[in-house]
Amino acid sequence: MGARMAHLVGSLPGDTPEEAMSTALQVLGPRLRSLPDGETGVRRNWVISIVDSLRDHPDLEVVKPGDWSDYDKTPTLRIRRGHTLYGANLDFGHVAAVSDSYPVFERLREFYDLPELVFQSGVPSDLDLAMFTLGPGGALRHRRPFTEATLAEISGVRGIAGPATVFQIELPVELVLLAKVPRPALPLVAGRLASGITRLAAASAPGTVFGLHLCLGDMNNKAFGTMGDVAPLVELTNAIVRRWPTGHRLSYVHAPFAAADQPATTDPSFYAPLAGLTLPSGTRFAAGFAHESQALDDQLRVRGLIEERLGHPVDISAACGLGRRTAESGLAVLHRTAELLDE
Repeated sequence: MGARMAHLVGSLPGDTPEEAMSTALQVLGPRLRSLPDGETGVRRNWVISIVDSLRDHPDLEVVKPGDWSDYDKTPTLRIRRGHTLYGANLDFGHVAAVSDSYPVFERLREFYDLPELVFQSGVPSDLDLAMFTLGPGGALRHRRPFTEATLAEISGVRGIAGPATVFQIELPVELVLLAKVPRPALPLVAGRLASGITRLAAASAPGTVFGLHLCLGDMNNKAFGTMGDVAPLVELTNAIVRRWPTGHRLSYVHAPFAAADQPATTDPSFYAPLAGLTLPSGTRFAAGFAHESQALDDQLRVRGLIEERLGHPVDISAACGLGRRTAESGLAVLHRTAELLDE
C-alpha cells in the first residue's frame, strides 16, 4: 500500500476556505492526496444547514420542530399534501460553495507546489439526506428526489473542479443502522444498504472518482452510534466493494475507530474483524483515530493494532470532520495526524 499519507474528512478549522485549506497545507501539505475546501461557515455542521434551508421549501412543511441540540431534537419535514417533491427543485448548496472555493484551491495548490493534489468534495448519501429531512418513513418512500438532486450536484461540482475530483460519499446513517443489527443479520442488511450506495455511484458520469466516509455521527462532536467491534464497518465495506460499479474508481475507504469526543479503544479484540476486510487493488484505507485527547503512545498502539490486522500501513485521519471541535482542538488533531505519520 506504500507510505502512510494523511486524509482529511471534510470540515477544517478556519473561518474561510482559504484559511482552512492553508492551515491544512501548512501542517500536512505533501502528505495529502486530496484536500476538501474546509466546509466553513454554516457547512461546518454537515447537513444541518441543508435541512434548515428546506424548512421554507414550497413542497415541504415542518411536522416536528427541532434545534439540533441533540440527536432526539432534530426537526422532521414532510411533503405537503397535494405536492410532489422533485430532485430538480432541491439545491443542497454544494455547487455554489465549490464555485467560490475551487479557485482558492487551485491557487493554494500552485503556491504550495503540489500539482498532484486533488480536490475533494463531500457528498452526503441520498439516503442520509432523505432520512435527516423526512425521517425514516419519509426517506423510504421519497428517496428518489434526493438521489436525483445528489447526482445533479455531483455533476455540477465535477463541471467546476474537473474529472479528477474525488467525491466522498458520507455514510453515518448506514453505519449507525448496521451497528444496531444483530450479528447474524449483518450480511443481509449490509448488502441492502450497499446496493443503494453503489446505485448512486453507478448513476454518475463514467470516470467519476469516489471515496467512502463511514461515520458514527458527529453532531456537536457527539457520536450518534457506537460499535462493539468493527464488524459492522467491515461488513458494509465488503458489501459495497462487491457491488462497486465498473468505470467508477474507488479511491479510498475511510473508517471511524474513534467516535466524536471519544478516542479509539486500545482493546485488541475490537479490531479483530479487520482481518476480513477486502479492498480492490489501488483503493486506500484511511483509519479514523487521530484524536487530540488521547496520549500519543496509545494512538500509536491503535495504529499498530489496525495495521497488524490489515497487514499493511494505513492512511491516518480523524474519525470525522473537525468543524464541530474548537479551532484549537481541530488544529491539535491536524498536528496529531502529522505525528502519527512520522513516528
